[in-house]
Amino acid sequence: MNFFTRTCLRVLTLSLTGLTPLAGQAAAPQGRHIALPGVNLWYTDTGGDGEPLVLLHANTGTSASWEYQQDDFSRAGYRVIAFDRRGSGQSTPDSSSGAQPGTVADDLDALVKQLGIDRFHLLGIAGGGFIALDYAAWHGDKLQSLTVAASTGSIQEDEIQQFIKRIEIPGIREQSATYREVGASYRGANPEGLKKWHDIEEGARQAGVPSQPLRSPNTYQKISQLNMPVSVISAGADLLAPPALMMLWVKHLAQHEWTLIPDAGHAVAWERPEQFNKTVLAFLAKHRVKRSG
Repeated sequence: MNFFTRTCLRVLTLSLTGLTPLAGQAAAPQGRHIALPGVNLWYTDTGGDGEPLVLLHANTGTSASWEYQQDDFSRAGYRVIAFDRRGSGQSTPDSSSGAQPGTVADDLDALVKQLGIDRFHLLGIAGGGFIALDYAAWHGDKLQSLTVAASTGSIQEDEIQQFIKRIEIPGIREQSATYREVGASYRGANPEGLKKWHDIEEGARQAGVPSQPLRSPNTYQKISQLNMPVSVISAGADLLAPPALMMLWVKHLAQHEWTLIPDAGHAVAWERPEQFNKTVLAFLAKHRVKRSG
């Protein structure tokens, strides 16, 4: 039974019995479509009055990729929101209502406006990190904090691009994404988890739907202007965004916290959820709004 099915069954059970989650339990994320310009966007939302935390999945993932994060983050008191990017998962483009393909940053901004959210924490992993940086440079005023994990940042400087060329394993793009994105230790030790990751990846991209560009290219200059608290999480066995590559762009941030999770691949949040979640929650706790009373 996959994550979406389990979630639907839990929501249905609660609604039929009239029960609500017990104190200390995580709220079940409820999935639905919302009509935004150019897209019927699929998103999940744990609800509640906690500070909103929006999760941006990798290019090979969907909102289901956050299975191991949603409960922990919700239990810690956050309203956890994740969505399938246009052309991914269950989101479907709607050319009758807006231009295609649009940008993810614009879709994100339209989503939080529709949900009545003024400020929120933002977390992006891998390709989701590209978008997180893009959005932060555009609407940093709306971000309480920013977390970027296992990501090249899609930084356009030649220094980064040459590094990427030097580490590229010949022919790896023709292989299954599991070989380049999931660490060897995880692949060997957790065949069930690997299958779940692969199943999500297999259904992530919709055929024929163009990828969305950034609002503007990510550059050293662009990210140097970010002024919100930033956490950067790297993975020691990441073939695509190894720590040494990430450090090239991270050093251009005005401020940041750096965490290295060893023996984890590009899919660090999936492979090492306990360490990943602990790191994220410790950072978020420093930047929660202090409530009176």
